[in-house]
Amino acid sequence: MKRILAVTTTALVMASALSACGGNSNSSDNASSGSGASANSSASTSEVSSNGSGEKVTVNLWAFTDEIPNMEAKFLETHPDLNVEFKNTVIATTDGAYQPALDQALNAGGKDAPDIYAAESAFVLKYTQGDASSYAANYADLGLTDDMVKEAGIAQYSVDIGTLDGNLKGLGYQATGGSFIYRRSIAKEVFGSDDPATIKNAVGPGWDKFFDAAAKLKDKGYAIVSGDGDIWHPIENSSDAGWIVDGKLHIDPKREQFLDYSKKLTDEGYSNGTQDWQEAWYADMSGSGTKPVFGFFGPAWLINYVMNGQVKDTNGDWAVTEPTTGFFWGGTWVLANKDVTKNEAKAKVVAEFVKWITLDTSDTGLQNYWANGTLKDGEQGTKDSVASSVVMAKSNGTVDLLGGQNMFDVFVPANANATGKNLTQYDESINQIWRDQVRAYAAGKKSREDALKDFKQTVKDQLDIASE
Repeated sequence: MKRILAVTTTALVMASALSACGGNSNSSDNASSGSGASANSSASTSEVSSNGSGEKVTVNLWAFTDEIPNMEAKFLETHPDLNVEFKNTVIATTDGAYQPALDQALNAGGKDAPDIYAAESAFVLKYTQGDASSYAANYADLGLTDDMVKEAGIAQYSVDIGTLDGNLKGLGYQATGGSFIYRRSIAKEVFGSDDPATIKNAVGPGWDKFFDAAAKLKDKGYAIVSGDGDIWHPIENSSDAGWIVDGKLHIDPKREQFLDYSKKLTDEGYSNGTQDWQEAWYADMSGSGTKPVFGFFGPAWLINYVMNGQVKDTNGDWAVTEPTTGFFWGGTWVLANKDVTKNEAKAKVVAEFVKWITLDTSDTGLQNYWANGTLKDGEQGTKDSVASSVVMAKSNGTVDLLGGQNMFDVFVPANANATGKNLTQYDESINQIWRDQVRAYAAGKKSREDALKDFKQTVKDQLDIASE
């Protein structure tokens, strides 16, 4: 999910606008995989130091929002024995600015190279398993073991995405398993109950039940979703294979079905035909769209950071239940440069910071603060679904938007039901091409055959990836 950056200045001269996935105000994707709020910003460098004794350690941290840098003050507060200075470089992902700058800095190496760096779901595989994976340290080399991962109850999809050849290289601090977020008042009128167990069985499992529900909602004057983007993420991230198989473009049958489902939504009037991240989509969250919309598919961040600012008069009229199919959407993974292991003092600090963000399940770990919205002292921040199911199980996930429902009751199993084995490092680009072609087909601007043909040709032209 997208957050607005508050940034200062940096030695790296680069300006861009915000685009970042998954987060907490105590964090998705760019427009191709779902982008939210944006604001003008520039890359940043800030410094924070502790009052500990001994040699001061400088840690270079690179990120695409100010989210992780904003965690540093609490880290230092809870680790007073560390004498560390963080130097932050924040470059938004807008216009593709972040990755080239990060790649250049990793390749250059030296004292200014990133020691810790963030990658969002749209391109994380490049850094954990793909072309840039050789820069990342194995968590095990930092003393962060598989047993720690198991004890924290980290969702398997997050582990799979961060693992190369059995070596864990990155983990997220959020968990972004998806749910179905629905209007209670509409549920009562159409299905006779707003109970999550009832609605779960009304919209799934499976897309046949989803479209049966869509027909019932249409009869009452409601759209089941706002637009086809609302079903794309469940379809994309529940597919059996990713876009690339054995070096060639592969269209998983579940993803190909999106063509038909998108057109069905359009032809049958089951949606309002909106495009995600545009004004009409937001309007449907507040109930002011063409037709009242029953629900949206999304993780906790969609509730907390997108819907929360848009629902207006529908606030409290929402609930969450298990989705039609398991999926995840968005998230930020944290990696460490393998070169930090050459410096014992730096390796210790980096390991402690990464552990504190991703694996520490104590009351003073980031996971606990993040889940309960208590990162900032004296301030009730936004509660969020976190990487550790252990932490969520002991945390209070009730939110006003959901009428006081404890969202963790749904998101713990949602995170467990997601899969991380269908991503590629090219998803950001290929998804954009695919969505454009599907939209054209659903609108009747081209045939199904031409949409598939044009999709394959555009991928070949832009990415030099041939089809199977």
